[in-house]
Amino acid sequence: MKMTHLTIVEDDPILGRGLTVYLELEGFKITWVKDLKSAYASVENTPAELVILDVNLPDGSGLELCTKLRAKGSKIPVIFLTAKTDEDSVVAGFAAGANDYVKKPFGNRELLARIKVLLREPVKTEAQLKYGDLTVIPAKRQVFVREMEIDFNRREFDILSVFMRNSEAVVTREALLNALDKEGEIFDRTIDSHVSHIRTKLKKANIESVQITSVYGIGYRLEKS
Repeated sequence: MKMTHLTIVEDDPILGRGLTVYLELEGFKITWVKDLKSAYASVENTPAELVILDVNLPDGSGLELCTKLRAKGSKIPVIFLTAKTDEDSVVAGFAAGANDYVKKPFGNRELLARIKVLLREPVKTEAQLKYGDLTVIPAKRQVFVREMEIDFNRREFDILSVFMRNSEAVVTREALLNALDKEGEIFDRTIDSHVSHIRTKLKKANIESVQITSVYGIGYRLEKS
């Protein structure tokens, strides 16, 4: 029988080792990594059926990994682990694409129950993203305004995809930075430049049903015109 593969991203050695032992005894195959860099390599090289992801890692935030997975179209279930209990942190986790959010300390049986619930849920294939007259096909990296295809470069496409997956919600610059690859330096002004180019291309396509509006000091929102 094929074992269900889970990836644990947790820098606390006691918690990470404890979860690994417990979940292996429950019949799962476990890959345990301790930092964001190793997590990126793990999800690329040894894909799992579910990721248990600590928010605060030595070299960054788990929110970054989750946001990037969702920007690439991944539907793998993600459970965040965090010591933060305030509402803003929980909202940030779900905005990044989390399926569940478990606050430390927690019981192993509770986590196991949450894992089983997510693994029972069918994974939905994201063939298209639609909003107004905009259609994005993530697998083919294509964008259409009505029937006309619009060319976007790699980063413009990734930013637009984040907007499409979070339509009518405010998307922070931090979330957009996290969704992009880290080849070369990326700054807030780089994000603003890419968004400006996206707006220009949509305007040239005579799209009238949607617009990207600026939310002062925070980020952007894709909304109906």
